[in-house]
Amino acid sequence: MFNPQRLAIFAAIVQAGSISGAALQLRCGKSVVSRQLARLEEDLGARLIQRSTRRLALTEIGELVLQEAKQIERSLANIEQLSGQYQQQVRGLLRVSCSMAGRRVLVPLLAEFTARYPQVKVALQLDDRMVDLIAEQIDVAIRTSALVDSTLIARKLSDNPSIIVAAPSYLARAGAPQTVDELRAHACLLYAVGSRVYDEWMFQGPDGPYTVRVDGPLQMNDGGALVTAAVGGAGILKVPQPLVKDELASGELVPVLAHLPLPPGPSNYAVYPARDFLALKTAAFVDFLQERLGS
Repeated sequence: MFNPQRLAIFAAIVQAGSISGAALQLRCGKSVVSRQLARLEEDLGARLIQRSTRRLALTEIGELVLQEAKQIERSLANIEQLSGQYQQQVRGLLRVSCSMAGRRVLVPLLAEFTARYPQVKVALQLDDRMVDLIAEQIDVAIRTSALVDSTLIARKLSDNPSIIVAAPSYLARAGAPQTVDELRAHACLLYAVGSRVYDEWMFQGPDGPYTVRVDGPLQMNDGGALVTAAVGGAGILKVPQPLVKDELASGELVPVLAHLPLPPGPSNYAVYPARDFLALKTAAFVDFLQERLGS
């Protein structure tokens, strides 16, 4: 592959009319310019310029290469201009990954973000698996977990306190548990991924955290679907509080065992690949989420 810098230097030589003139224009040594021209001719296997003590003359192939070199020079200038625009404006396609449950919080914010930055398009991928950001070209992932990949950067967005809830219709039918032990006799809605069922609910006691194993008729791999089931009166649900903010406000769900403290859940993070030059669209999105979720 030809070095585009050598082609640009070749074009500068022709424009300046001499190697010394090109060196002055490019602010480098005359020997550097001469050496780059020689290497370009060596790469091509053809002489581009006939040199004499008084002037330079393009060969036939030199004329043809000059036309292509000028196009490359224009393309490099355009690329530089595009890069400058993207570093000065929040624009472009932003690829975001989020869990199925997290969409309940994130999706309502996307309309606000794209209204604030109309030159940004957001492509949202909903997936509960641990997405490979680099392999799948994801700009930002919203995660509720510890960061284990040292090639990524994580910025905390918000805390994620847990709450136990149920629909008034379920409590009217089955009664409200007054102690942790009474949960064992209730229909509890469980989050499950593959063969892993999260059926141990953790509480905070005077001597530290402890767990209680619960059971119920429904297991789902989508936190949003579990909330829908709880609203429908299917059972009792332990869930991150932000996911049921609206249902608590409307009364569709009410707290259960609210007098018992729960350990804090893992925080929410915006995770993105470590880069020397972070795109403005990514930085703006993370700042926006910190602004909206942090409050």
